[in-house]
Amino acid sequence: MTPIGKGGRRLGLVACLIFILTAGIALAADQPGDIKGTTLEPTPENLAATWSKASLVLPAALAGGHRWQGFASAAPEVAGKAPLVVLLHGSSGVAPAVKDFQIWLADALGLASVAPDSLAIPDRLIYTSPVSVDIYERVHALRLAELEHALKMSKTWAWVDPTRIVIAGTSEGSVAVSRYAGSGSVARLIYSWSCEANYFVDRPRPGFGPEEPVFNAISARDPYFSPSNPWNKDFAVTGNCSGALKGNPQAVVLVVDADVHTILNRPDVHEATSRFLTSVLKP
Repeated sequence: MTPIGKGGRRLGLVACLIFILTAGIALAADQPGDIKGTTLEPTPENLAATWSKASLVLPAALAGGHRWQGFASAAPEVAGKAPLVVLLHGSSGVAPAVKDFQIWLADALGLASVAPDSLAIPDRLIYTSPVSVDIYERVHALRLAELEHALKMSKTWAWVDPTRIVIAGTSEGSVAVSRYAGSGSVARLIYSWSCEANYFVDRPRPGFGPEEPVFNAISARDPYFSPSNPWNKDFAVTGNCSGALKGNPQAVVLVVDADVHTILNRPDVHEATSRFLTSVLKP
């Protein structure tokens, strides 16, 4: 037997380390994520909590010359009629990116928006992906109930024009926006969700009509919903909503050349969103 020299031993050690690291990555991709909290029931009390703590932003034109921000439960009196964007946040809650997007809607487009706070529910279950599809589907059912409740409650505001309500979502919130099958909105904004079968849903179940105005924006290499995520290895994913929206003359799909998940406040996304909303709302 020929002895292995020092160089050979080093190469052998490097090969072993590569194997261990590669195996570790594969195992990490399949390991379950963390779960905290237990509550996902869309009870009247829980839905009321999401609305009471909803983030409301009014443009200056509706708020006496200065942009107004606060909870929906403290909404000021507003005169006239105006459109409204009902925005569903992602799994991180009403994060800074969500509030920044609301401010952009108000300052750049003169649009009011309200974002229900799902995490205002006491002991609300939160997770770090991946978790079981059963848990994801319970989350999606809650978020859909939150959207329906928000649409109902927003129409109690006399200033909201019910013919110009837009529903919008990012990531987890976009699943509910995509699945909503009611007639309470004139258009949809779907950010960071691909409207297709993947690890995050039992099936897509889109609720939009064949000619309903829908805007979808997502990164080409989204870390969750693109083919680059190993959690999607058992699915034929494209990573965007083009398949679900095929043949829809009023659909716009923007695939951003990026590998980040949250893209709400990118300039190119703002520009495309502005064009879409202007064409739909015709201010």
